[in-house]
Amino acid sequence: MTTAIPVSPVSTRMPPGVLSLAVGAFAIGVTEFIVVGILPAIAKDLGISIESAGSLVSLYALALAVGTPLLVIAMSRLPRKGALLGLMSVFLAGNLLAAWSHSFEILLFGRVITAVAHGTFFAIGATVAAGLVPKAQAGRAISVMFAGLTLAMVVGVPLGSFLGNLLGWRLPFFAVVALAALGLAAMARWLPTGLPQGAGGKASTQLAALGSGPILTMMAVTTFGFGSSFAAFTFITPILTDITGFSATVASALLIVFGAATFTGNLAGGYLTSHYGWQKALRMILLALAVTQVALALSISSQWLMPVMLFIWGFFAFGLSPALQSGMLATAERYTPKAVDFASGLNISAFNLGISFGSMLGALMVSRHLMAASPWAGMVAALLALLPLAWLARKNLASHVVGAGAH
Repeated sequence: MTTAIPVSPVSTRMPPGVLSLAVGAFAIGVTEFIVVGILPAIAKDLGISIESAGSLVSLYALALAVGTPLLVIAMSRLPRKGALLGLMSVFLAGNLLAAWSHSFEILLFGRVITAVAHGTFFAIGATVAAGLVPKAQAGRAISVMFAGLTLAMVVGVPLGSFLGNLLGWRLPFFAVVALAALGLAAMARWLPTGLPQGAGGKASTQLAALGSGPILTMMAVTTFGFGSSFAAFTFITPILTDITGFSATVASALLIVFGAATFTGNLAGGYLTSHYGWQKALRMILLALAVTQVALALSISSQWLMPVMLFIWGFFAFGLSPALQSGMLATAERYTPKAVDFASGLNISAFNLGISFGSMLGALMVSRHLMAASPWAGMVAALLALLPLAWLARKNLASHVVGAGAH
């Protein structure tokens, strides 16, 4: 656990330490998504197929999902500020290696390094952000940190893709290096020096979280809930061009609308989590997301309705993020208090497993010529997430009653 800075419970301002984490998250968000926009340029310059270049995306997600929990264990006894500064330094070095690479293998190695640093930064950073404010504001603090990630989708990725295709694919990586240096300086200046080291204990204690029913259940909520949107979002460009009938230029502009919605929804999700608690916030947002995906499926051919639906969809899809991460932290504090950072890392992995799950679900629909119906698959996945959430709510209630009875 981290030591909270005294802040008034009614204050709406976030400590500068939380804002410094958001700067780092912005740099990470740009590097995660930028490759999609410059993939053809990378393939052409390095003389590889577009399919091979695509592994820069898939292997990034795999390295993040597998490497994050392991690195969290390795860093479990380190002071939190030092750990975060070290991770951002590794992230910076990985992007510098990618920017200077002249072979696909070196570029891929740089991406893997940044992926592992990415996941661990969010796992530890979320616990730090939550600890920098009073408990009632933990959801908002996490949402502010994650806002850096969603803001990258709105501003960083479109701008980076444009410049990368115009002036060379290495330029966005050098830009990320500069952003990482800015984030490093901000965290060094604004993160409190009194943050304690992790209370991780032995590796066996950390790994025991993998055998915890509530932790695995929370991971299932994240995988199904967050992943539900990617059944359609993975193929959003061909949906907008081939089904809705927009030009490629308009489709690109609409992605900025979706990105703006993710930023707004993330902040709103943090507010709902702090105001209603993570369990109620998740129920409300998951139900709203399921309904939205039904409406998306019904309006998928309408050029008038689709822009509106894209905004509403992005709003609820990423409104889940702070509630899901707050839910995992609360679950870990209750059931595996000596493995909170590790459980946070597992949830970061679950986010990426959800992306893979949703993408495969969408690919299955596309392979059966059902691209227009992919939002229906997302609706089913969002509703499925409510089942493990309901089990966890009953488990929490039962443990609360037993605890109250013991007193």
